[in-house]
Amino acid sequence: MAASVLALAVAFLLGASGYGVDRGAAAASPAAEGVEVAYGSTIKLMHEKTKHRLHSHDVPYGSGSGQQSVTGFPEVDDSNSYWIVRPSPDSSAKQGDAIETGSIIRLQHMRTRKWLHSHLHASPLSGNLEVSCFGGDGQSDTGDYWRLEIEGGGKLWKQDQKVRLRHVDTGGYLHSHNKKYNRLGGGQQEVCGVREKRAENIWLATEGVYLPVNKSK
Repeated sequence: MAASVLALAVAFLLGASGYGVDRGAAAASPAAEGVEVAYGSTIKLMHEKTKHRLHSHDVPYGSGSGQQSVTGFPEVDDSNSYWIVRPSPDSSAKQGDAIETGSIIRLQHMRTRKWLHSHLHASPLSGNLEVSCFGGDGQSDTGDYWRLEIEGGGKLWKQDQKVRLRHVDTGGYLHSHNKKYNRLGGGQQEVCGVREKRAENIWLATEGVYLPVNKSK
């Protein structure tokens, strides 16, 4: 049942073609407040400080790794800001399972199928750790692993809950700030990794398709 719901929802989200802002994806509105995030859900992540959504597109960085770029995007109605939440390959977690704080997760960009990734290359604007998209459905490595840290003592990840994502290989927190790209339109800003815990490390799951959580037997 969960798989069929997800397939229909993803087909709808992909139905409106385009590059950049995609008004057709607007119908995927926020889930009911407090809904748990399950593996297999397709969500947007909002940067708390700037309200930009975590975003990627088929545009490579002009420096560093040259991999697919990741930015913060100011528009809500944009289909390039959807990410599918996956467990690590060696995990026993299944689609529909709730996600506990401390879990290692992967985020797969819905449109390009590449993984949210980081490494020791310098980010283009601030010189912090570069965050990119890399790999694909059959290609993933530990550079795609992020540890979920829930703020405020919560145990299970929920929509609209403050979280941090810490990159396993580098120790860098997923981070963004008001440094804007000149060559990218729409007021897109840098997303990078920083090893210090800061207010700019906070993200919230917002719009998306939230799969029903598997019930404990």
